[in-house]
Amino acid sequence: MAGRIEARLKDLGLVLPDAPAPAANSVPFVQAGDLLFVSGQISQGPEGLIRGRLGDTMDVAEGAKAARRCGMSLLAQARAALGGDLDRIRRVVKLTGFVNSTADFTDQPKVINGCSDLMVELLGDAGRHARAAVSAPALPLGVAVEIEAVFQVA
Repeated sequence: MAGRIEARLKDLGLVLPDAPAPAANSVPFVQAGDLLFVSGQISQGPEGLIRGRLGDTMDVAEGAKAARRCGMSLLAQARAALGGDLDRIRRVVKLTGFVNSTADFTDQPKVINGCSDLMVELLGDAGRHARAAVSAPALPLGVAVEIEAVFQVA
């Protein structure tokens, strides 16, 4: 039987990807007490990596879609960490978003809203979170966005 978050994903027509494997000497998640720390997830979709630079080759709407894909990967990692049970998520505590952008680009928060909005769509008030949205001159593999998360879990 699917849980409420899985049912909400289905209602939205969303399918979580498999949890991406780490690309470095790190682990995809660490649980400490009731906090689940999920390593940064880069923007990738069914067709592969979502590359680009905001303010140059991508606009805000494209960046927000890339951030939403990061959110999907964050949830996929959380599902793996929680034995397949996303309903163990009590709240999204914090997101930290990195945006590959030009020096004069200032809409990083609008880009990271793609992930923030997904969390609220799926979790309601429990999806509201503290957040940082910062610019980076480059991100791994040339991706547009990378986001890490902290979840409170049961």
